[in-house]
Amino acid sequence: MPTRKTIFKAIAFIATLIFICFFVFFPAQLDKQTNRLHDSTLPVISKQAKTLHEQLFIGDWHSDSLMWKRDLMDQHDYGHVDIPRLQQGNVALQMFTTVTKSPDGINYEANSSDANDNITKLALVSLWPMNTWNSLAERALFQASKALEMTNEFPQQVSLITSKSNLSQFILQRQANPQLLGMLLGTEGSHALDGDLKNIQRLFDSGFRMMSLQHFFDNKLGGSLHGESGAGLTEFGLEALKKMQDLGIMLDVSHSSEKVVKDALAFSSQPLLISHTGFYGHCASARNISDALMQQIAAKGGLIAVGYWDGAVCEANVNEIAKAIKYGIELVGIKHIALGSDYDGATSVPFDTSELIYLTQALLDLGLSELQIKQVMGANMLRYLQLHLPD
Repeated sequence: MPTRKTIFKAIAFIATLIFICFFVFFPAQLDKQTNRLHDSTLPVISKQAKTLHEQLFIGDWHSDSLMWKRDLMDQHDYGHVDIPRLQQGNVALQMFTTVTKSPDGINYEANSSDANDNITKLALVSLWPMNTWNSLAERALFQASKALEMTNEFPQQVSLITSKSNLSQFILQRQANPQLLGMLLGTEGSHALDGDLKNIQRLFDSGFRMMSLQHFFDNKLGGSLHGESGAGLTEFGLEALKKMQDLGIMLDVSHSSEKVVKDALAFSSQPLLISHTGFYGHCASARNISDALMQQIAAKGGLIAVGYWDGAVCEANVNEIAKAIKYGIELVGIKHIALGSDYDGATSVPFDTSELIYLTQALLDLGLSELQIKQVMGANMLRYLQLHLPD
């Protein structure tokens, strides 16, 4: 008969095993359930598409992959993005955005800034450092540290781009090494400032070169497109906008209320970005702002990056994504359209980043010229960065 001591040891062993299994396997399972690939009809790849795709300089303005407990240097059979799959897709530039707060019951109509936060839960189960549990700025910096570790450990595969000179050097390096990825850092909402303007400098010093103003809820800077107030920029928001621009941080209004977008257009000295979106005239979703505002953004030299998920394009298949891109070209002009997948952003998409050739084919099938496809797939992003990264 086992002794009491033996029973206690067995219980302790089982409890330890359960603890280890939970923190090792649950984050990956959550990732698999949240960032999905769904069945969708994909076009047959032509010889023209294959030849063209190999020639493209591809850039994507929005991926939330740093949020997940996934080693991006390894290839995975779940999620949407890792370095090997970016290389397979011939992606040259990837903006990685840091998600720091996301409310329970998330929707595109109205979210309370006081709602329970999903990212706190993710931080706990993924064993993020303790200083991230109560600080949104530390969450952004922690996710950025993952990117910085990759660039330091694997300089032949990943290069961090923070300036115009970095970008020029990267382009030369990539001509000799086509597997090299240019990585950029951005925030998903400026609640990551923790309400302190000094954190703009901290984020800049850690490599951040794009900041979105809002996410799914109103914050100290102003109203969200999916918040409760519909308000414009606050005095704090205007101070933050000025500080960002003084440093050379690009402004992203992807989740901002229409009043915030209008205020940013009026006060910004540089063109605006929408890093992931659709067009209301193509997809009448609460996720998309009006076509008239899109035209105003483009008229001031802005760039609009089209996403791949249902909230942006209504039907998340490659043909509708291509149609959204074509709609945008006809609405605002070819120079103002780019790619903004929202990969790994709790989205379900028809192809991952290794399969971008399907989008190349779909754009050809819609009648876009090879020059137009080159512009949308990356040349417009490259030009914008060449103009607006800090010196």
